[in-house]
Amino acid sequence: MKMSAAEMCQVVLKEGELEKRSDNLLQFWKRKTCVLTSDSLNIYADTQKRTKGKELKLQFIRKVDCVERTGKFVYFTIVTTDNKEIDFRCSGEENCWNAVITMALIDYQNRKAIQDFKTRQDTESASPGQQERRMARAP
Repeated sequence: MKMSAAEMCQVVLKEGELEKRSDNLLQFWKRKTCVLTSDSLNIYADTQKRTKGKELKLQFIRKVDCVERTGKFVYFTIVTTDNKEIDFRCSGEENCWNAVITMALIDYQNRKAIQDFKTRQDTESASPGQQERRMARAP
């Protein structure tokens, strides 16, 4: 069964609570409800209503970095393409948010690379001059 791009975006990979460090001077940890889909990480302040959420698209995430485990928590940082860092922590026992986000990011980058390759291949096959050049290079 093939899904459309809109349906793929709605596939939930992980849902649960995650703590985000605030940007203010005191840097308190605030509990957030997070939903990771195949295309984005959605962060909601309200666990029940899921209003006023922030969407962090995977295309704007460069990497998941600085993974550190303490007795109770796993700390990690998401680095965006514009070099902003967002700090998170989750309980170390049952939650592996850093690993799930990393795997979703790798999956997204692989899908994007395949899509780019197919687009390039279609563009090359559409222009007849390219086919002749490739034939001329063949031994």
